Amino acid sequence: MTDYERYIVDLAVTVLREVVDAPAKEQRPSTAIRLALRVLLPHCPERWPLTQFWTGINGTHDIGRAQTVTASLNGIVHQLGRSGAYPVKP
Repeated sequence: MTDYERYIVDLAVTVLREVVDAPAKEQRPSTAIRLALRVLLPHCPERWPLTQFWTGINGTHDIGRAQTVTASLNGIVHQLGRSGAYPVKP
């Protein structure tokens, strides 16, 4: 994996982290989120956390949406760590 690819993966994770850190009422689907998930797709051995993130961000219940995107982001980071695309901090 090149430094450029690592930079792009890091940038995509940063976009998703900003969504998770935003207040629940501001967590809405956007082009940036779709692009970030699409960038991460080839680097995740399993697709479920990406799908779950998108499903969660489209949820209607604020607390459930916040919990789902947080759990999904943790799964995404774990998957990226397994593939070696993103450094996982212990």
